Amino acid sequence: MIPSTLIANFFHYISPMKTKVLNILCFLFGLMMINAGLNKIFEYIPMPADMPEHMLKMYAAFKTIGWLLPLVAVVEVIGGILFMIPRTRAFGAIVVFPPVVGILLTHIFQAPEGLPIAIVLLIINVIVIFENKEKFLALLKK
Repeated sequence: MIPSTLIANFFHYISPMKTKVLNILCFLFGLMMINAGLNKIFEYIPMPADMPEHMLKMYAAFKTIGWLLPLVAVVEVIGGILFMIPRTRAFGAIVVFPPVVGILLTHIFQAPEGLPIAIVLLIINVIVIFENKEKFLALLKK
């Protein structure tokens, strides 16, 4: 049987490493969200030449609704910035959750080649929400 002090010491030493890894993941996640949002506004990353026709039509439909892409872009940029800052990370995770679900659904139904990165983004977002569950549960208590 493993002594409980050994287990406590293990988690004492692993906790700073977990925090550093989470901070790095959240920083990269935030950068991806900021980049995606800014690209929706400035279109500095060209569309791939082999983009499926149905994806081009979907993007064109989103552009015809003049307010939709700018709204998603602003949410992604603000959420990405909030996600990168440890103090505001919980709020950022909630802000970017709807766009991340949209990314996942788009890659499930329209472009399955991007599904692995969409799943990774969702996992990181859910981990951050779970890590801050006490903050969210406090909102639900009377």
